Amino acid sequence: MERILVTGGAGFIGSHIADALLAEGYKVGVVDDLSTGKRERVPPEAAFYQCDICSPELEAVFADFQPDKIIHAAAQVRVSTSLANPEFDARINILGSLQVLELARRFGCRRIVYSSSAAVYGNPQYLPVDEGHPIHPISPYGISKHTVEHYLYMYQQLYGLDYVVLRYSNVYGPRQDSSGEGGVVAIFIDRLLAGEPPIIYGDGCQTRDFINVKDVARANILALRYGKSRIFNVSSSAETSVNDLLRLIQIEIGCQGKVIHEAERPGEISRSLLSNREVLRAFNWKPEVDLESGLRETVSEVRKTGTKPSKGEA
Repeated sequence: MERILVTGGAGFIGSHIADALLAEGYKVGVVDDLSTGKRERVPPEAAFYQCDICSPELEAVFADFQPDKIIHAAAQVRVSTSLANPEFDARINILGSLQVLELARRFGCRRIVYSSSAAVYGNPQYLPVDEGHPIHPISPYGISKHTVEHYLYMYQQLYGLDYVVLRYSNVYGPRQDSSGEGGVVAIFIDRLLAGEPPIIYGDGCQTRDFINVKDVARANILALRYGKSRIFNVSSSAETSVNDLLRLIQIEIGCQGKVIHEAERPGEISRSLLSNREVLRAFNWKPEVDLESGLRETVSEVRKTGTKPSKGEA
């Protein structure tokens, strides 16, 4: 039984990955400092280590769990935070990742699956964006994510540590926290259910490519088994405007109401659409959860767990 260590495994995406790994029969360890993750998201069958990936204590985690492979999902994930505090973003996303890579090398791990982002591409020069698209990130977050991709290549070339990079489009689904790991879907749902008007930055015509977290978790499982070191987009390959997204959520919740528009924010792109052709070919993977049914499940989950007003952003 392979032993898989999931960094950030108490977070939104990481906890779904941990669930999927256990369902496939893997032995799972979870590392999370619980700064944004939640302890109750960690499956009881997983070994849990409360630890910052930047901490020297991470070595003891590797020594105890002895992972065969790693899914590295721990990160600072907010573009707005990276713009306000780029040093903080770099410390977690670059230096923390570098420590994970170095420990993986020292403890003989065979493969790392790395959670990257569409943010590495910056403003698209063409759509849909494929893996060969020029890399021009326009936020510290996008820069930090791409920097780690270079380290992964180096560690593979020098030390034989195989990797798969998964560049996600906009991930949504149950367990997404509108405050800690906020995506526009979670923020809109929370505000509408709490009776607060949603906030759209700009005119709402900006588009995103929304992919359900369960489809992302499946891609991570398949990446563990893939025999080469490569980079893949993981996306729905469907373009949805923020205005259309809000209308779908309003329909699902059964409410209308005031929408607040504020100025566009720096570091945001106007259109995002990723090609998923390569991952379909390599993994025989395709998105299985359409946006409408994914939103229905997400709204139902939030209704069960309760809501709280958030600052709201789109």
